[in-house]
Amino acid sequence: MKHTTVMTGASRGIGRVAAEQILCRSSDVHLLVVARASRGAQLAAELATGGRTVSHIPADLGSLNSVRQAATEIRDRLDRGALPPLRGFVGNAGIQYTNALTEGPDGLEATFTVNVLANHVFVRLLQDRFAAPARIIITVSDTHFGDFKHNMGMVPGPASKSPDVLARTGAFPKPGTTAAGRTAYSTSKLAAIYLVHEYARRLPTGIGVVAYNPGFVPGSGLARNADPVSRFAMRRIMPMTALTPFATSRNAAGRHLADVALGTTQAPTGSYVDRSRVARSSDESYDPQRENELWEAAERITTRPTPAPRADLSVAAAADHLSAYESTCRCAPTPRIEEGAAAPEASDEMDLRMPVMDGTEATRQYPTPLTIPRQHRPTTHPHQATTPHPRVATTARVVSRARADG
Repeated sequence: MKHTTVMTGASRGIGRVAAEQILCRSSDVHLLVVARASRGAQLAAELATGGRTVSHIPADLGSLNSVRQAATEIRDRLDRGALPPLRGFVGNAGIQYTNALTEGPDGLEATFTVNVLANHVFVRLLQDRFAAPARIIITVSDTHFGDFKHNMGMVPGPASKSPDVLARTGAFPKPGTTAAGRTAYSTSKLAAIYLVHEYARRLPTGIGVVAYNPGFVPGSGLARNADPVSRFAMRRIMPMTALTPFATSRNAAGRHLADVALGTTQAPTGSYVDRSRVARSSDESYDPQRENELWEAAERITTRPTPAPRADLSVAAAADHLSAYESTCRCAPTPRIEEGAAAPEASDEMDLRMPVMDGTEATRQYPTPLTIPRQHRPTTHPHQATTPHPRVATTARVVSRARADG
């Protein structure tokens, strides 16, 4: 059955490889790429070869207003029947700057906006349009570990600060330096993992969410806003590291992302997929308190103020106008399901099979309660010894380190 997958970051790097793989391997997918207006039509045309179904929608992911408009347009197309049912969202776009002072149109720090808040807007505005079983994938990074083993000291570890501080420029020491920009990146990626865990608690049954780590991918285009020397190194020198176990080639990383998106890689909701397998993210990434704190901050930051009523409308008409406006901007609060709590309207066996986008479904079911392999559980998690809620495979702490493809 034909279905829609929405994807950001499909124009280059691992995202471009993943988009081509998804279309090549599943004829049922209608791929809706989100890209800047100057690039979207050309990208869709390039991908739509051989009878593949691709469309595009313009958006500047650095502007929350632009992201809202894009998400609202997707909702409208789905409601009109212009798109087949929504079964997937791949939030692969990401950015890294050479400082922590870059401000977007909303007055927010640009790294945090693109890598964290833009995905949140898409997830929240589209969550009631998903047709189960559906899967959400957010591209993260092993830089969130903050150790030499995972990034060879090239990226500073994430900084522990409140989400409201992270959303503003100058959140890190010496904010005008490259080190601060990289810290903003790693911190944003930890934050993305936090939200993946929180989504696993809050999203309706049948919508799975997974954090995907491509590993270090030289030449992905991530550092396109870096200084000339860094760009040269990333494009000409670092690709040679793809021949070593430390790095992942662009083609391999894109193929692994497609595997997750299509459901070929089996992953319980809330899990962390390291390239081609479910793994455990950093100890720091498992922190329900920080996850909830980030959720609440993201909800507050991404909900824009209600505009003043139009002067040409009657009182009653103005009220209707504002009500309609607010429905496109805000989502109803989503209750948080704590570990060990019963899921609303849950049956004895919850069918949490993740979608396989080739017309079939994964054969594995996850009966209540869903147990997580011990090696994937955090040693310091307060609920380690208890059985987690069936829809919570992991919990993560989000003060980040990151990598994604733009």
